[in-house]
Amino acid sequence: MPKTWPTSPLAAAQRAFDLLVTPPAPLAFDCRGLPSLPQRIVPLDELKRVITDDATPRLVRDQVWRELVIRARRDGPPWVIAVVGLAMPGLRRMAGMLARGWHGDTRDRDAELLAGFLDRLRTVDLNEPRICGRLIDAGARAVKRAREREEETDTVTVDGARSLPPQRPFDHPDWVLARAQAAAVIGPEDNRLIGATRLDEIPLQLIADELGISVEVAAAWRRKAELRLVEAVADGELDRVSLVAAAAAARRRRLAASVSATADTPSNSAGEPAAAAVPASRERSGRGRELVVAGTTG
Repeated sequence: MPKTWPTSPLAAAQRAFDLLVTPPAPLAFDCRGLPSLPQRIVPLDELKRVITDDATPRLVRDQVWRELVIRARRDGPPWVIAVVGLAMPGLRRMAGMLARGWHGDTRDRDAELLAGFLDRLRTVDLNEPRICGRLIDAGARAVKRAREREEETDTVTVDGARSLPPQRPFDHPDWVLARAQAAAVIGPEDNRLIGATRLDEIPLQLIADELGISVEVAAAWRRKAELRLVEAVADGELDRVSLVAAAAAARRRRLAASVSATADTPSNSAGEPAAAAVPASRERSGRGRELVVAGTTG
């Protein structure tokens, strides 16, 4: 085995997996009791060949993957590496499919693919089929989001040469949500609710717990946000929304509010600003948009 550690994230993950299955004490999986599998404790490199074999029933593969994910969550790094290594054929296939349209360093693409895969590993629903496939799909979505972040750019002029931004991917669900949030059609919590439960298939109960609300409230909240989103898309409100411009405008508003609050805050006898900050009041328009109005002092 070469001594130099690979610079590619996928190659590095494969090297780590190879080290885990190196004799004399390779990491192994107990297949006893699982149909269509060897009825013994199997080293993971052998298990990899078995579960990628077309002859292995999908139901059995999902049983294996369910146990693998449980071990990765419970037992930590060795089994996380094991899960990545066992999914490597699918990850490499997906990386090849995503190569089209990726103009940056392929190592960045692979890193995004792995990050999305591992992030989903913590929340993937083990009661649903295609556990491995859904993990890889999450990695693919992470790559697409990264690619579209790069494409979200304004016109750049250098020495008289003008570069126009590429056509924006309005049809990508993640970016429809991001543009809707930038346009104040939905809020950050709405974005989280819709994206996590509709796109990443995270159970609504988990997101409701995260937000500190009941499942019923979360469902109603999500339904109202989706209705606003559908209306905004139909009306063409998101067609010209620039996330770069929205972020810049938000920074300018925060800076202006900070300067205004500092100027308006009364001073104490030592000439220092008083401790109390000027509050911000929130008004909500009929379409559910939040307007933040800087408070003023009399």
